[in-house]
Amino acid sequence: MNLICFDLEGPLAPQDNAYELMKLFPDGGKIFEVISRYDDLLTLEGREGYEPGDTLALITPFLAHHGIRERQIASMGQKAKLTPGASELTSRLKSRGWQIFCISTSYEQYAFAVTQRLGIPSQNVACTFFPLDQICQMLNQDDLTLLKRAEQEFMTFTPQLDDAKMKQALDNFYWQELPRTNSGRIISKIKPVGGKRKLEALEDFAAKAGKPLSYWIAVGDSITDFKMLQAVDKVGGLAIAFNANEYALPYCTISLASTSLDDLWIALTAWQEGGRQAVELTVKEKERIDKQGDKEHFHWLAETEDISSPLEIHRRIRRLVREEAAKLG
Repeated sequence: MNLICFDLEGPLAPQDNAYELMKLFPDGGKIFEVISRYDDLLTLEGREGYEPGDTLALITPFLAHHGIRERQIASMGQKAKLTPGASELTSRLKSRGWQIFCISTSYEQYAFAVTQRLGIPSQNVACTFFPLDQICQMLNQDDLTLLKRAEQEFMTFTPQLDDAKMKQALDNFYWQELPRTNSGRIISKIKPVGGKRKLEALEDFAAKAGKPLSYWIAVGDSITDFKMLQAVDKVGGLAIAFNANEYALPYCTISLASTSLDDLWIALTAWQEGGRQAVELTVKEKERIDKQGDKEHFHWLAETEDISSPLEIHRRIRRLVREEAAKLG
């Protein structure tokens, strides 16, 4: 039995759904970039109880404040672009009997819509439970006043340039002011499937399949994936970084930078025929070929400490494939 688990945003669909949802109201994109950077800072700080991807909880009051609804999220999933090569690769895998899974931080309405289009069964999908329509009814006037003021303050920050004062302001907002409101209670109810929760979801799938993580392939690209990728690589499975950033690459067995996910078939065929050792031979052979274009940039990363060269290629191609979403952690 061959088992593969994809992250959704990046490997299967290029857009960041939460980012696109925030753009539905004025200045929402800018506010999301600030909150997304704050998510990175909390993750890197190792804040207790906080997982990468909890951005999706932090933006919930703002989505509710501006009247975004669940049907809009589902509609985005039905219309969203797919990563080039994603349909082709999933079709190949299914035709050869692979079991395909998806673990996504994305809201359930979006994740189920996208994975359904790719033929991934809903029982093989783990994502973030998100009763937004119910949440919208919980806000009162005090919440709206506080959220409006917060939006105005967030707009004054430039991520990375203003990290210190931005973090101080958002710490105060999220952990002091907001918990005293209905919005604060909302956030505590949303548990995005990122970081440790992605790993727990994969372990749950592994238990149901009766196959330990050493039998699995995991494909990810960002900070929400690193714990899952690290765990799979550590036990001898195959952790793959696809058009990844600096938060995912160090934890992977191999990486692929390409404008087509279908290029991954080369490595997956090797895994099917000879496991991790065959993948190593295949990838190292690919590394010896000088690549000039935007496809088939493979790197063997296991036991590699210096990722600067692959990272440069991943950054370039990530921008091509993911466009605006590429700048997010």
